[in-house]
Amino acid sequence: MLLDFEQPIAALEGKLREMQQLALDSQVDVSEAVAALEAKIKALKKETYANLTRWQRVQLSRHPDRPYTLDYIEGMATNFIELHGDRTVGDDKAMVGGFANLNGRTVMFIGQQKGRNTKERQYRNFGMANPEGYRKALRLMKMAEKFNKPVVTLIDTMGAFPGQEAEERGQGEAIARNLKEMFMLKVPVICVVIGEGASGGALGIGIGDRVLMLENTWYSVISPESCSSILWRSWDYKEQAAEALKLTATDMMQAKLVDGIVKEPLGGAHTNVPRMIDTLKKTLIKTIDELSVIPTEERISQRIDKFSAMGVVAE
Repeated sequence: MLLDFEQPIAALEGKLREMQQLALDSQVDVSEAVAALEAKIKALKKETYANLTRWQRVQLSRHPDRPYTLDYIEGMATNFIELHGDRTVGDDKAMVGGFANLNGRTVMFIGQQKGRNTKERQYRNFGMANPEGYRKALRLMKMAEKFNKPVVTLIDTMGAFPGQEAEERGQGEAIARNLKEMFMLKVPVICVVIGEGASGGALGIGIGDRVLMLENTWYSVISPESCSSILWRSWDYKEQAAEALKLTATDMMQAKLVDGIVKEPLGGAHTNVPRMIDTLKKTLIKTIDELSVIPTEERISQRIDKFSAMGVVAE
């Protein structure tokens, strides 16, 4: 899948393939021309992806080939044991989690899971969790706390499921309880936005000692489309909405709302999935090691102080 701003790059890559095929067919030495074109493509890629608009970052975050939560867990860790159910209503397929071995350390992974095709997306409810999903997540966090294991949450959702049945079962209460309980967890908690981070759906598993964002992700109280539909009664202004929301990883760092940005391969996480997984794995191992040496009470105090300092208060 090519995005609009990637068309010029794709055109050059097409010419490169034609040139390479010509060399094979005619036995003509075009190595210099090929090298020059490859350098031109690399320079164009660097320029393009270094100057993306906020809406273009949103588009990259939604690329269907980007790795999802289970891709990261299975790629980074071994012996993943998925745990199911909230012990009250049922098992929400949009929220997945369980223990896994990360470089010799047992870690509780929790995250939203989207689907690759129509059937999977319906099964996973497009990564939009119901209240039982957030209650399952909290159950798993409490289990990790019981066994003194760090928690890693992987955030990738368009928001909590907004259906009537979700509200009837206490969607707002479930998310609010997670916020309260995550502040007080005694184990290290690392939250990573790996795709879309929308509204309370993302925040419901987003309170941690370290909150990180992949380079081409977004984190906001509302999606650009929903913002556009509210302010302009149309989705046609989503690009302006994205600019106004300042929702990219760079924006979040400048506003001191996240603690770090994880670099993606040139062109996005989907262009080199193994490299992206390896980069995130190294980041998580380093961060867990840093947090593990901080005394529990001090770590909780730092977590509370960090979030309490966010925003502007006027009396």
